[in-house]
Amino acid sequence: HLKYLTDVRSGLFFHGWSFKEGHHFAEALWGRGNAWYTAGLVDYLDMVSVPDGVRKFLLTSLNRQVAKLAELQAGSGMWHTLLDDPSSYEETSATAGFAYGILKAARRRYIDAGCADAGWRALAAVLRRIDGEGVVHGVSYGTRMGRTLDFYKNIPQCPMPYGQSMALLMLVEGAKHLE
Repeated sequence: HLKYLTDVRSGLFFHGWSFKEGHHFAEALWGRGNAWYTAGLVDYLDMVSVPDGVRKFLLTSLNRQVAKLAELQAGSGMWHTLLDDPSSYEETSATAGFAYGILKAARRRYIDAGCADAGWRALAAVLRRIDGEGVVHGVSYGTRMGRTLDFYKNIPQCPMPYGQSMALLMLVEGAKHLE
């Protein structure tokens, strides 16, 4: 991720890289892909012992990403499917993944505790997208690499298992802060 997908300007991650063509397809800063990194990294750091230099490098990447995410969070508490494009729709699975990663990172002191505010706003926003049956709405369908940014804007939204999973992670982490 860090070598091939990092957008050096923002600290966020592009959706993909073509080794054959040498480019990032549409240069999409895709929300859910970035959320997988945020959520995955905080879990990875809990599971694996890495040398101090590697740990510092990973935490620097996380802090840079979270700082940029705080800038891009919509007033609703959500993030857009294209993080830097407010004309793209707000996406629930990405928002839940960011909430989980940010809240866990703050609890584990991987990031400054003040950064948790973005996670709490996201948690509240995701709760508004869970219906009475527990179904998480506003999740973009499976997303392959797109060659245009409009491709991402036109992915349909529907309940998906990964949306449910990200919301569950977020809810469990939110509960840990209440203990």
